[in-house]
Amino acid sequence: MIMPNSIQTLVLASNNSGKLVELKHLLEPIGCTVLPQSEFNIPDADETGLSFIENAILKARHASKIANLPALADDSGLCVDALGGAPGIYSARYSGGGDSDNNAKLLRELDGVSDRRAQFICCLALVRHWQDPLPITVVGQWRGEILRDIQGSGGFGYDPLFWVEQTQCSSAELSKEHKSKISHRARAMQALLDELSREQNA
Repeated sequence: MIMPNSIQTLVLASNNSGKLVELKHLLEPIGCTVLPQSEFNIPDADETGLSFIENAILKARHASKIANLPALADDSGLCVDALGGAPGIYSARYSGGGDSDNNAKLLRELDGVSDRRAQFICCLALVRHWQDPLPITVVGQWRGEILRDIQGSGGFGYDPLFWVEQTQCSSAELSKEHKSKISHRARAMQALLDELSREQNA
């Protein structure tokens, strides 16, 4: 699988170390140079959108404009059914603190709640240039449930609280290789690769 001929170098529009590790791993099959936006001293974009798709496009355009290169952005988060989809697009800043604070707040919000169904969402947006009128956008979903306490030490974000029925463990207990095959980010990346393949063969 290779990128379209017009894309030889791609900027990853994120400063989140966990996302960068996962995305770079998932992008290994693609025949282009992948660079984090930190190499261009690009600050995080203002996420003013009201949806994952809006924010992903905003971040991709922001990085592309500064780096003057095609850019791929990920906007992702956890949507809990009983909380009306929260924390949603505010997942990373749910508590105003770090991952452990976010997890603690989520457990407090679900205290006494029996319906603990949830899903991780990942939206990827690829722009060929910052004014690209037709960004490629794809969405990956990963269903699970929220545990009543953290379980596992791997991954990042809400992984220690996300129970995966298929594997009978938390997302934080999955190996990087296994997670890269079944996660929301993996599903979104596969959808992106499929879309790029269709473009090349059109």
